Amino acid sequence: MTTSRRDFIKTDGVAAGALSLSSLPTWITSVHAEEERAANGVDKNALAEIALSSAKKLGVAYADIRINRYRNESIATREQQLQNVSRSQNFGFGVRVLYRGTWGFAASSSVTPNEVRRITQQAVEIARANSVFQRKRVSLVPVPKVTTSWKSAFEKDPFEVAIDDKIQFLLGLNAAAMKTQGVGFVNSSLAFVNEQKFYASTDGSSIEQYIIRANPNFTVTAVNRKTNDFQNRSALAGPQGMGYEYVEKHDWKREAQQAGEDAVMTLSAKSVEPGKYDLVLHPTHLWLTIHESVGHPTELDRALWWEADYAGTSFLTPDKIGKLQFGSKIVNFVADRTQPAGLATVGYDDEGVPSQRWHLIKDGTFVDWQTTRDLAAMTGQKKSYGCNHGDSWGSISFPRMPNVSLQPGADDTTLDDLIAGVEKGILIYGDGSYSIDQQRYNFQFGGQVFWEIKNGKRGAMLRDVAYQSRTTDFWNACDGLGGQATYELGGTFSDGKGEPGQSNSVSHGCPVARFRQINVLNTASRSAS
Repeated sequence: MTTSRRDFIKTDGVAAGALSLSSLPTWITSVHAEEERAANGVDKNALAEIALSSAKKLGVAYADIRINRYRNESIATREQQLQNVSRSQNFGFGVRVLYRGTWGFAASSSVTPNEVRRITQQAVEIARANSVFQRKRVSLVPVPKVTTSWKSAFEKDPFEVAIDDKIQFLLGLNAAAMKTQGVGFVNSSLAFVNEQKFYASTDGSSIEQYIIRANPNFTVTAVNRKTNDFQNRSALAGPQGMGYEYVEKHDWKREAQQAGEDAVMTLSAKSVEPGKYDLVLHPTHLWLTIHESVGHPTELDRALWWEADYAGTSFLTPDKIGKLQFGSKIVNFVADRTQPAGLATVGYDDEGVPSQRWHLIKDGTFVDWQTTRDLAAMTGQKKSYGCNHGDSWGSISFPRMPNVSLQPGADDTTLDDLIAGVEKGILIYGDGSYSIDQQRYNFQFGGQVFWEIKNGKRGAMLRDVAYQSRTTDFWNACDGLGGQATYELGGTFSDGKGEPGQSNSVSHGCPVARFRQINVLNTASRSAS
């Protein structure tokens, strides 16, 4: 059955005082309620039995079925205007089969017994056709049989909070940002995702999961009309695997006001002088550098050149494992599908493997990969690390990045402690533009807020800053890490991979960190040239 609806409420030019949206229109909520009843009325275990028994009769070595429902909500505002409210949901299933060492996959939004039989047959036919051209046969490492359910940790389901409460929150945030003279514009938004996932396989597993994620965001723009200059500052707090409590507990109004002040100050900040600097990087900036230079190159399918879409391959070829000094001795990266509030945190991946935590980089040495059941078998490992994920019931599941995080130092080192050890440096907050090559080796990163460091003290604000390095040079230049109190979690709802493209949510935690003698560019002079 097809269960997808979307509604936009556009009120451009409507002042906040004229709004009265305690709920969506009755017909919309009625449609959603009908779709929810239909989805909840499906006997998933019975449908799974049809798919798996049919696949076995057709001679497959392995089969799984995912029956998933997705709900999305987003609200956008500008200054004191509501721009749109969007709610959507979809429900369907996908069947994946392994026939003669070759994958086949098919999916449908019509969740009925007859359609399950048809789609299973289609998946097997696709696998049979593909098997003629399969050069290396796929095999899978074993996984324990499990029958269970799992729910992500959240206190308040955002889909049960009134729309009007969310709108008023955003308008209040905008008002706080506009208090600073010189702020010209502010855009803010809320986005929430709910995944209700069912998985069953011929290994005997049956797993249900209920996952909530939240993404509040804003961008403040300051304008100098005399010089035609403008500067932006976006939210530093990133999306989280949390419920509506994230909106209520974080001081978003204070951050929005600070963003306005930062944007206005940047208009008159001095432009950086290019050269070598020590960098002190805040977690709100460093998470993106981790994502690009650590997260992607440790994906095993990229290292084997089985995958190159979106992020290219990897310089971390298999011969380097256990040998390459990726970073300094204090650098430890863990992959973690269990991390509290992590966007990639789940109970089980999309082939029934329980979530785990393991080292990718230990004491600076590259020691392990991100794997799935077939990748683990390919490299002689005995178990999968549970990195299989499909972004929809209609998407085939394949290797996706877990939460990848830099571990804090063992002591109580603070941001001020790291700054105190710098004679000439730059402190960077927030993620900005970036560029990295197709093997994740040579890169350039910008940020949002930059402060000069002189003789161990934070000095004047800077602008037009970007730094450039090579991955191993950069992480080997790390000589200082903050303690646990400085650790924060950043991340994204939109990590792209694959063809056709899929989007994955993933988090990266880290403490404040210091890097010695990194090459800094002036982005204004580069664009002018």
